[in-house]
Amino acid sequence: MRRFRIAFAVEILAIVVLASVSALAAETKAVVPDYSLTPRSEIPVEFTWRVEDLYPTFEAWERDRAELDALVSRIDETAKDWTASPRGMLAMAELQDEIYIKGSRLFRYVLLQSDVDLANTKFQALRGEMQAAFVQIGSKLSFIEPDLLKMNEQTIKEYLASEPRLEPYRFSIMETIRKRAHILPEEQERIMAMTGLFGGAPSRASSFLNDVDMPHPEATFSDGRTVPLNYANYVRYRAANDPADRTLAMRTFWANHVKYENTQAALLDGEMKRHLFGARVRGYADCLEASLFENDIDPAVYHQLIASVREHLPIFFRYMKLKGELMGLADTMRYEDIYGSAVPSVERSYAYDEAQRIILAALKPLGKEYEAVLREAFGNRWIDVYPNKNKQTGAYSGGVYGLHSYVKMNYDGKYDAVSTLAHELGHAVHSNFANATQPFSNAGYPLFLAEIASTFNETLLLKHMLKSEKDDLFKLWLIDQYLVQVRSTIYRQTMFAEYELAMHRRVEEDKTLTPDWLSDTFLDLTRTYYGHDAGVARVDDYIRNEWSSVPHFYRYYYVYQYSTGMIASMALVDQALKSTDGVERYLALLKAGGSDSPLALLKKAGVDMTTPEPSRAAFRTVEGLIAEMEKIVARLRAQKKI
Repeated sequence: MRRFRIAFAVEILAIVVLASVSALAAETKAVVPDYSLTPRSEIPVEFTWRVEDLYPTFEAWERDRAELDALVSRIDETAKDWTASPRGMLAMAELQDEIYIKGSRLFRYVLLQSDVDLANTKFQALRGEMQAAFVQIGSKLSFIEPDLLKMNEQTIKEYLASEPRLEPYRFSIMETIRKRAHILPEEQERIMAMTGLFGGAPSRASSFLNDVDMPHPEATFSDGRTVPLNYANYVRYRAANDPADRTLAMRTFWANHVKYENTQAALLDGEMKRHLFGARVRGYADCLEASLFENDIDPAVYHQLIASVREHLPIFFRYMKLKGELMGLADTMRYEDIYGSAVPSVERSYAYDEAQRIILAALKPLGKEYEAVLREAFGNRWIDVYPNKNKQTGAYSGGVYGLHSYVKMNYDGKYDAVSTLAHELGHAVHSNFANATQPFSNAGYPLFLAEIASTFNETLLLKHMLKSEKDDLFKLWLIDQYLVQVRSTIYRQTMFAEYELAMHRRVEEDKTLTPDWLSDTFLDLTRTYYGHDAGVARVDDYIRNEWSSVPHFYRYYYVYQYSTGMIASMALVDQALKSTDGVERYLALLKAGGSDSPLALLKKAGVDMTTPEPSRAAFRTVEGLIAEMEKIVARLRAQKKI
């Protein structure tokens, strides 16, 4: 049975936009309070999340903490011959659920308290204690999977048939059995587990090299400032209004990285070979199958993604050419110009209550049941709204089984904050629906599904804003920001996915990832995806070692899920806006949680990720937005506003 893993989705939508054309849209400003320097204790209570829903007092938390220890102490007795009868198996499963339900509630309370006041040493210490407690609980329950694998499959099926209360555990039990062929004998599994002591070393070393040890080169920009090009300054100046500043930032930053390419190549080679070791030891055909097998993802999905995105590169090129025209770079656009803005920044701000009204209107197509959860979130303090002194930055949503979700925001009134709120509420409603519909064992959903509900909401929000907004320049900005996200989430991450596949295939051929091979392969792919040979954007040699600072390459076939998640959500939006049946299928997906494999759940919702159809639906949306952008540009030019 799958052990519950505490996780919360963290997504920060932060897009810096700088003006690059002369016209400015009409400014609209709302009063948005600034509590960024206000102590937590002085924040108006209506803008804080209601942690007392978890525990009314800290003493109540302490009592539950003691009860968790008592539950854990029952594991050894309950585990005796637990596979000898259906009743024994049920007792073990229910005890495990009880431990993790209580433990997750305890942990969430500590997380909420610590994240809104990082200076609160009491909750920071308790956070560490709870993390340690979960490690110990996981260790004590580590016998479950090996014991299940020792059982005869027919016996398990007989248990499930004879004890109806085991039904909620059927999927997780059978998932364990599905993996039987790749589970090693107990002693070998113990040895494999010990490799975890050093398995993360390449990733950590690369991170330390990039973020700590590597000296930062200096550059002097058009504003007269000479700055060290750490990553933050690099991101700032690569999006500068002045093309010369963008070029200087990009070329200086990557010229510095070349000095360390041998070390970075050795680290990446070691990580890919670690993946290969695990795949071969466990008897998988290759690394891709080994990684995707965990969530029963057909490798065809991975290959289909790459093929579909390559098929639709001309749509991306169409956007890039329009972007170049708006930037005055129609014939001279370069790779470094992709981070510049094609559209002026628009000074809009939205009071928090206005953001709520916009989101409710945008998500109205999802029906009254969805709206009811949103209204409860707004009205019953599920959301911690504004930044305060010592509050953690960013945004996330985390659900609590048997209660509700909590959403952390740092709301500043900008449109990006409205979009981020819609995004996080997608996660929140997803978790709420799944928790309310599924037993605990099936409520959690995998990463492959996690970003669908959030990006679904962002797409609906965009469509609503385009319908309700009258200012063409602001509409142009909205579409451009969305297409920037499409570029970074679908096209760029798919390029990374293809690169990751090439790296794994090379080590599977028992070859070494040398700096030259890594750089040549990365440059070729970048030129393909950004239209170098098609005259879209010139990609010069300096970017060839950008691979050396991508931490996701150490996450073992991870990045493709950004692309598949957004593609699936766009296909689902397309269906939902066409019929009530599409809406119902989508809501059923949210309520299904992790009760089946992610591909099976998506297929029931009308999206078969093994086929090109979801990608085609998504790219129809993208193409429609580009066409709308072109129409707006024509109108603004006719009015001499750009």
